[in-house]
Amino acid sequence: MQKLNIRSAVSIAAVLILATVVAWFYLWKSPAPRLSPPGEVSIAKGESFRSVARQLKAAGVVRSATVLLLYGALTGKARRIQPGDYEFKGEERIPDIMRHLVNGDFVSIVVTIPEGLTVHQIAERLAMTGLICQPDFERAAHDGPLVTALGLLPLGAEGYLFPATYKFSPRAQVNDVLTAMLMRFFEVLTPQAEERMFQLGLTPRELVTMASIVEKEAKIPGERKLIASVFYNRLRLGMPLQSDPTAEYSFEGENQSAAAAVRVPSTFNTYAFAGLPPGPIANPGQRSIEAALYPAQSDYLYFVARDDGTHVFSKSYQEHQKAIAMLRKTVWHDAAKSSPLPRAAR
Repeated sequence: MQKLNIRSAVSIAAVLILATVVAWFYLWKSPAPRLSPPGEVSIAKGESFRSVARQLKAAGVVRSATVLLLYGALTGKARRIQPGDYEFKGEERIPDIMRHLVNGDFVSIVVTIPEGLTVHQIAERLAMTGLICQPDFERAAHDGPLVTALGLLPLGAEGYLFPATYKFSPRAQVNDVLTAMLMRFFEVLTPQAEERMFQLGLTPRELVTMASIVEKEAKIPGERKLIASVFYNRLRLGMPLQSDPTAEYSFEGENQSAAAAVRVPSTFNTYAFAGLPPGPIANPGQRSIEAALYPAQSDYLYFVARDDGTHVFSKSYQEHQKAIAMLRKTVWHDAAKSSPLPRAAR
């Protein structure tokens, strides 16, 4: 009789275990029903996976919070989920849901910041997405708490907002956006870059200032290091940099032609003094920063732009004047060829 009871207990236990395994497998492999509207879940930074599982169950995204917890623990993915605002349409299995959480496939606003924009222009681009209010961003980038804490005063974050494609939560605040862009910049300043700055005798601000000038002057990627060499040569000889983009720069985003700007004295107009301006005139990208760190070795002191964006480089003022005259002659010649002649002259 006792043996029979033991056998029965073992049989019942085996059935329960089998049923549990089958149920677990079903809940793991079986997708939740389609959700309309989509289930919304917001995961905060540092939030426990148990809390996340409860949210997903409450939103109808998973059938069982317990099975999700077990899956997350067994696979190790519970420790790798990304914070953000998620939307789930349903009809997905637990492995699919976990993949979204680990990859950070949250609802986001994607913004691409091109190289060479100013803070003012970046603020305009961000505001167009509806992510931030332009004046709030400009104030925070100029003298906000984050910029102050990083020691970027008095000129602010100009030059330190790294050009890249960013993915932000719709709930992101101004400081979240600033932090992301500043972090990307400081990732570029590796120990090797800092060692190279020391060799060149540059502070981080001076490096970024030089890189920003190169960014605005260089239209062809392959010329960046050569253009940087011209400016370094001028600095070494105590010559004014005479860079049009520095004269045109204004933090407030006011625009005027180079021909007019170079005649207006300012702290940024490098026609009016020798040396670097007090700070960056734009936010340079990786290639311009590398050009400022590793300029080409040359004796060039001048360059003038062709119509295609390339430049003619010269070692002396006389050569430079000849290059300008040659380019003007080419422009006039091309314009004459393209202009239709009067009928009587044909």
